[in-house]
Amino acid sequence: MMNTEELKDYCLSKPKAVKTYPFGDWPICIKVHNKIFAQIYADKITLKCTAFSGQAFRAAYPGIVVRGYHCSPVQQPYWNTIDLERFPHAELPMMIDHAYETVVSSFSNKIQEEILGDCHASVCTGSQ
Repeated sequence: MMNTEELKDYCLSKPKAVKTYPFGDWPICIKVHNKIFAQIYADKITLKCTAFSGQAFRAAYPGIVVRGYHCSPVQQPYWNTIDLERFPHAELPMMIDHAYETVVSSFSNKIQEEILGDCHASVCTGSQ
């Protein structure tokens, strides 16, 4: 199982990712260009997603990946909360990569270039 430090370190390995605590000690929020892509708790992680991928992850892991439990109903399709004790940890880096890419792709090309610099997106984000 990936622990909180490993999750945090992996998220912070993304270009321009920063750690913040906008809600107090928990969750640890990881942002890129002032937008959250991951919220890390002791026993779960909530990740940004597209509505389509969010639904696909929830269908693949029923009861383990659920809509963002803390989100308003309008935002829930765009966030997944993952039970870290029951989820296959080999999948977590891919889901974190997707969360990061989802947020970065929402920015203008100019902002994306500022975030990713001269590197190819798949190299910087860790996607295949």
